[in-house]
Amino acid sequence: QVQVVESGGGLVQPGESLRLSCSATYTGMLGTITTMAWYRQALGKQREMVAQITTALTTTYGDSVKGRFTVSRDNPKNTIYLQMNNLEPDDTAVYYCRVKLFPIYNELEQDTFWGQGIQVTVSR
Repeated sequence: QVQVVESGGGLVQPGESLRLSCSATYTGMLGTITTMAWYRQALGKQREMVAQITTALTTTYGDSVKGRFTVSRDNPKNTIYLQMNNLEPDDTAVYYCRVKLFPIYNELEQDTFWGQGIQVTVSR
């Protein structure tokens, strides 16, 4: 029901910046796109939330990125961005965009959708 497309990953050196984008497209009739978030999963680690933003633009950040990363949102485009500054090697991970769908009338068959993930590598 929801197509999620991420972009902006790549290879950067420590201290550099990168910006990720995630666009969600919903073609159904029974829901609306609501909270969107960035997660990441490093090799050998569990997937963790990096940043979350609601339609009201309320944001939540993981402790490891607080002060370095900023999530923003363009509601009409259902697009979120993750500005990553002062990147560190520990930021290396596959970054996933997660999209939540809010039901308008009835309970939805599926309310959570994920992008395919994009690689961010921070290395000298």
